[in-house]
Amino acid sequence: MTKLRILIPKGRIFDNVSRLFDEAGFPIYLADRTYRPAINADWLDAKIMKPQNVGELLELGSHDAGFTGIDWIQESRADVVEVLDLGFDKVKIVAAIPAETGEDDLKAKKIVVATEYCNLAENWLKSAGYRYRILRTYGATEVFPPDDADMIIDNTSSGQTLRDNGLKITAVLLESSTRFVASKAVMADAEKRGRIEELAMLFRAVLDGRSKVMLEMNISKECFAGLVAGLPSMRSPTVAPLYGDAGYAVKIAVKKSEVSDLIPRLKKLGAADIVEYDLRKVVP
Repeated sequence: MTKLRILIPKGRIFDNVSRLFDEAGFPIYLADRTYRPAINADWLDAKIMKPQNVGELLELGSHDAGFTGIDWIQESRADVVEVLDLGFDKVKIVAAIPAETGEDDLKAKKIVVATEYCNLAENWLKSAGYRYRILRTYGATEVFPPDDADMIIDNTSSGQTLRDNGLKITAVLLESSTRFVASKAVMADAEKRGRIEELAMLFRAVLDGRSKVMLEMNISKECFAGLVAGLPSMRSPTVAPLYGDAGYAVKIAVKKSEVSDLIPRLKKLGAADIVEYDLRKVVP
């Protein structure tokens, strides 16, 4: 059997990807100081790699698929196929300057811009009309201003670290999240493409399951029509007669965000014995 070679990022992305594999049915075990996690699937072969390198390694063909932020795909200019936006590890790539500095002051001179995103930074600085020199950083970019840089271009989730270091955001270059990506070559291979699409289906089912719950309830015959008319549902509710012809049992899958408003409404419509429980996967 040909193995599907997967790259999983180090750092904050790893925990979310590992949990996703686990909920999809493929638990990951990673021993300390190793870069070769064990996955409970004999057709998967995984390696841990920095997210910055994932796109280029897929383009080079040394691996088949992987996970990284769209920011690093665009920064590396990697020619890969995006299979699925997983929607987690959301960050913004922003330009930030010292809080007391004005943007017009910076445009009046040649500035030093500290960043790990050299390509994204250069594209934006040119389009924004700055004269600049880019200083490549290797982490902790926020510490460079004001002594060693006039501006930084960095990722942030809440902006709090920037504010703590006396910086203000002046522009958002890109909004990023973790993506499941694959090499173009492997997507032309029918067997491996099929495996990748199977994984994507399972990942999507897990993500959909996280956002929904199942509600079960009983309803009398007299109130049944009014209840069904007021139900949200992915398609249509599941309905079964109660023992003794006493009414109906109704099941619906709904968004978690709807539940706090929906349960009181269901009670008013005559529902009784309402039970809520989580879903593991939702496969349309």
